[in-house]
Amino acid sequence: MTDIARRKPKPTAERWLEAGLFHSRWLMAPFYVGLVAALIALLVVFFNEAVHELSHLFVMKPNQAIMMVLSLIDLSLAGNLLLIVIFSGYENFVSKIDTADDEDRPSWMGTVDFSGLKMKLIASIVAISAIALLKAFMELSEGKVLSDRSLMWLVVIHVTFVVSGVLLALMDWLAGQTDKH
Repeated sequence: MTDIARRKPKPTAERWLEAGLFHSRWLMAPFYVGLVAALIALLVVFFNEAVHELSHLFVMKPNQAIMMVLSLIDLSLAGNLLLIVIFSGYENFVSKIDTADDEDRPSWMGTVDFSGLKMKLIASIVAISAIALLKAFMELSEGKVLSDRSLMWLVVIHVTFVVSGVLLALMDWLAGQTDKH
């Protein structure tokens, strides 16, 4: 006789409770729809920034062009981050997304677990922070006055993100080295 056959059936209340808990994952779906709305808002901001900056294209100095590119890259990274959170969060916590083997399906979809999501999240935050820091240093090179306090906080925040990323990676590595219970 197998273990399953020997097991007593669960009480009705327990089965109902477990089914309710399992189906409660759908309460997360509106969060992901809200993130899609945030992605649309970010797209509007991206185009607004691009139109505004490109209107000065023919009078831009090289540093200004680099600043424009960094601003657009910054927005793009934020959009990528949102997309990763939407797809992997939905697939990890709500339901698998059925794309019927669409050739455009990103290769990472369905393979990013919570640990991978954390690493992608912190990597994006570090990149965004690095761009903010680079922009501040470029503004300094153009003669703009920035307080030492502001620069110090930009550096401290960036280093904090980098150290956090390294520690998260180390924790994930250590967790991978231990036996699973």
